[in-house]
Amino acid sequence: MTLAKNPRAKFDYDILKTYEAGIVLTGQEVKSVRAGNVSLKGAYATLKGEEVWLLNAHIGAYKKAGSLKDYDPTASRKLLLHGREIKELMGKIHSQGLTLIPVSLYTKGRRLKVELGLARGRKKYEKREVIKKRAVDREIREKLRRSY
Repeated sequence: MTLAKNPRAKFDYDILKTYEAGIVLTGQEVKSVRAGNVSLKGAYATLKGEEVWLLNAHIGAYKKAGSLKDYDPTASRKLLLHGREIKELMGKIHSQGLTLIPVSLYTKGRRLKVELGLARGRKKYEKREVIKKRAVDREIREKLRRSY
């Protein structure tokens, strides 16, 4: 079940490959995510050493947990990937200048997973082309729907 999506991910970036990563959270953060108190807008992932970290993802405090001192909703959170995947990402990010962005946050069984996209940023004119293409596709779908 998808709990959160990054609304700008597929518009601002060309996603070349996706990876599934686990995320390290505290118990109250897991409850907050499952309650829908999460946002991936403006979030990105980075490599620090041989670890992958999720930055700028907003996970609000769990309301039923009481007052939490020094809780930072946009704290960096560690992502769990296989060693070979991390090495592959290190090579591609450093050599090709690609970016690692979270596309969605979802449950898989009892676990929370983050879908990461290895992406290349789009230029402004490419974004305009995407908007035009979506409008044309929408018109075609509407005409096909009306013809039946």
